[in-house]
Amino acid sequence: MEVLNPRVRFVWVVGAAVFALVVGGGAFVADRFVLGVGVWVAAVAAALALVLGVVHALLKYRIWRFEVRGDDLYLERGVVTRVNTVVPFVRVQHVDTQRGPVERAAGLASVVVYTAGSRGADVTIPGLTPDRADALQEQLRSLAIESEGEYDAV
Repeated sequence: MEVLNPRVRFVWVVGAAVFALVVGGGAFVADRFVLGVGVWVAAVAAALALVLGVVHALLKYRIWRFEVRGDDLYLERGVVTRVNTVVPFVRVQHVDTQRGPVERAAGLASVVVYTAGSRGADVTIPGLTPDRADALQEQLRSLAIESEGEYDAV
């Protein structure tokens, strides 16, 4: 099983900080125009959201794993609810790499695997170095092409 690059924690903590700012801003607006109890409500809400977000990011990193197996891609993730996903290569439609601004700053990339199906038709593997993401994209693409000939779609 492969683990994610440790720098992904930075990406997730930045996401938690942005969420905490939104929560704090929302609490400030609610306090200012509805509640009227004091600005400290917004500060407490933002601090609580930040602490919970950071804890969630750290736990998420400890749990996230993936593995390219013989006929499928296997992923384990989830803090509150554990999710184990198996993506058969025959179901893979295409594979992308992506790098958002925070990921670029951390020197990371993600691989997105799009699958045939209606519910949850894509899975994302975050926290990869750009070289590893490109190699994984090519590996998954090759395995998907190989599996096309093994199974009849009809």
